[in-house]
Amino acid sequence: MRDSDAAARLDQTAELEQRLIAEFLERRGHTLASARSLPEAEAHALLKEASIYASSRLTEVEVRAQYVHDIHDASQQK
Repeated sequence: MRDSDAAARLDQTAELEQRLIAEFLERRGHTLASARSLPEAEAHALLKEASIYASSRLTEVEVRAQYVHDIHDASQQK
């Protein structure tokens, strides 16, 4: 894999992470700006939950992508 491919993948992952955090906050009735305007402890807790949500969803996406890759490789070896 070329460095530019790896950088593009990281950019895509970061963008997806940001979108997942925004999705989580929207479901809770917030935007990133409104979450940051909450009292510090409340904002921290909400953003921590959003980060955990995004991380778990990214892991799910990565596992599925690896599964598809493995299936593809197995079919190529036959």
